[in-house]
Amino acid sequence: MIAPHKDKGWSRKAPPLQGRGLGWGLSVEQLAELHRRAAEMRRNPTEPEKRLWRHLSNGQLAAHKFRRQSVVGRFIADFLCPQAGLIVEVDGDTHDEDKDRLRDDILAARGFRVVRVTNDDVMTNMDGVLQHILLVLNEMPPRWNNPHPNPSPEGEGLESAQPSPLPFGGGAGGGACRLPERS
Repeated sequence: MIAPHKDKGWSRKAPPLQGRGLGWGLSVEQLAELHRRAAEMRRNPTEPEKRLWRHLSNGQLAAHKFRRQSVVGRFIADFLCPQAGLIVEVDGDTHDEDKDRLRDDILAARGFRVVRVTNDDVMTNMDGVLQHILLVLNEMPPRWNNPHPNPSPEGEGLESAQPSPLPFGGGAGGGACRLPERS
């Protein structure tokens, strides 16, 4: 299940971390809490999650690499294939379909595709679940070959980025970091 962060009084309008990712509006504390919760979920998986992970780990599904209980923005995805941008969610009996749809829409707007499978299907029809995931993966082009859905305006980007005066964008505000060109 994708788990949104629990509201502990943090502002939902916190500014994105400077130069750090997609700008999901999370504070450092919120991000740390999500990572802590994801680690806890990895230590205590449900039985269906354990069984599915046995088939997804170590690139066993047609060499596609997955992560389990991975932080994606303000959510924790059950399984994430970063190269394809595919999230696989294992849903139990009690689920809020409206919230799931909202999360799926938010993730889709960020370039992710979500596939939902039921606990029952994982427990009784693993071959069908794996075939479905593989079918979706085969339909998806590699993420890294696609242009970003919101490209920078023309003339902006790496060619016009000025290297930071401090190495690796150090300093109070971060900054653009330009890696040396390989020869």
